[in-house]
Amino acid sequence: MLETFRRSLLALALGASLIGGGAQAAEPQKGGTLNLLLNYEPPALIALTTVATPALSVSAKVTEGLLSYDYELNPQPQLATSWEVSPDGTRYTFHLRPGVKWHDGQDFTSADVAFSIELLKKVHPRASSTFANVTKVETPDPLTAVLVLSKPAPYLIKAFAAAESPIVPKHIYDGTDALTNPHNNAPIGTGPYVFDKWVRGSYILYKRNPHYWDNNRPYLDQLVVKFIPDAAARSVAFETGDADLGYRTPVALNDVARLKTLPQLGFETKGNSYSYNVSSLQFNLDDPHFKDLRVRQAVAHAINRNVILQVAYFGLGQVTASPIAPGIKAYHDPSPSPYDFDIKKANALLDQAGFAKGSNGTRFSVTLDYNPISEDLRKTAEYTRSALAKIGIKVTLRAQDLSSFVRRIYTDRDFSFTINGHSNLYDPTVGVQRVYWSKNFRKGVPFSNASDYHNPEVDRLLEAAQVENDPQKRVEEFKAFQKIVEQELPDINLISPQFITIYNRKVHDHSVTADGVEGNLSQVWLEKQ
Repeated sequence: MLETFRRSLLALALGASLIGGGAQAAEPQKGGTLNLLLNYEPPALIALTTVATPALSVSAKVTEGLLSYDYELNPQPQLATSWEVSPDGTRYTFHLRPGVKWHDGQDFTSADVAFSIELLKKVHPRASSTFANVTKVETPDPLTAVLVLSKPAPYLIKAFAAAESPIVPKHIYDGTDALTNPHNNAPIGTGPYVFDKWVRGSYILYKRNPHYWDNNRPYLDQLVVKFIPDAAARSVAFETGDADLGYRTPVALNDVARLKTLPQLGFETKGNSYSYNVSSLQFNLDDPHFKDLRVRQAVAHAINRNVILQVAYFGLGQVTASPIAPGIKAYHDPSPSPYDFDIKKANALLDQAGFAKGSNGTRFSVTLDYNPISEDLRKTAEYTRSALAKIGIKVTLRAQDLSSFVRRIYTDRDFSFTINGHSNLYDPTVGVQRVYWSKNFRKGVPFSNASDYHNPEVDRLLEAAQVENDPQKRVEEFKAFQKIVEQELPDINLISPQFITIYNRKVHDHSVTADGVEGNLSQVWLEKQ
């Protein structure tokens, strides 16, 4: 109990030290409406059955998690006030916050936690693996929940953020189909904001929860979430004051430098450490061209990551040959690619593979699909087309909407190679393993093992890291995994983007946790002007 008390005090102190998020230290002011800008409209308003970024952006405002996290991913109290993990890593005990009410007035209890964990395992795209080792959730009293594991899951303590593992009301979801429950689009939670209405194609309105458990928070009267698909229009919204806050670099990257000259706008890179990304070129290893390692090596030699960083990302990111993002410092392999930029080597490898140049200089033709969710991925695809033309590979780009792209790559598998992005999340087991694990080659499951990559040693290393409690051994397993995939090239990892939050300077304390704007925004306040 003493250790629990100490841990709670430390977490509270760390949380208090974060308040400010780069803003001036000042007394919060109450009132006002915050306009949060999103690139796309969410498919649902709670991240229970989807991990689409727009859904992650709004979910935590209503439905909370057991924990939140500081910039270094140290756990902080949210619905749980303290916690213990058994020495063998097989029991996680959470002591829950007393006096918390759901927005409909019902009491929040451990029964809601147990129900939510089991429901997430069934319907959440990642939770079936995240909570795979959880065999049951005990509820010895209304304010205690104990997760019992069959074997350790060293990453699990980082999995309880609101947008990743939302705690939902049992009395609303029990006995229903969670995939079609109407409250996915009209959520009831414990959070600082109460859902009011969703005007499709335009905005979502949330109002202040007057009964929120966290003292006088939230400070805002209202939160309005607007959807503007056009990048140029998003820039205008920040210039005119129609948008107060947007994250993950919500404007075209070539607009960032210009917008930085505007005195009313601020730019913040903190609040993105819960979900680093890596952009990559993924091969379909069943394709008649790319099943040959020499062809994949040739492509790797023909691509200059430093050029991609400048032309597609305007310098806003880091080059990486590793699938584990540089931001995950403990596990990231910073070594350069074993395949340096070398056109002569690329041509020699294609000759060895039997793909000679024709009279028109072309060796073969392929179609490149790119994820349409961001301009940087499209620009990377355009660069790739140009780069491969220099070694005799004719590339045709295929544009399509996001749902068509996902169906083509993961269900129909009607592609040769693709430019895509993957979130590493808070741990490689959760965010990286899914892309390379042979058991995660699952048709119809988005953002899984699209390459159809199979390597028994990679599987062994990834599965060992899943349950390894020794931090140093886990580092060694992930480092060995990276060396293999960087050599075998089921994909070519390119860039880890730098995400920027743009805000009007009247907005304070918007990015005070690792998940930043994806958090609950309970601490945000507006300076009256």
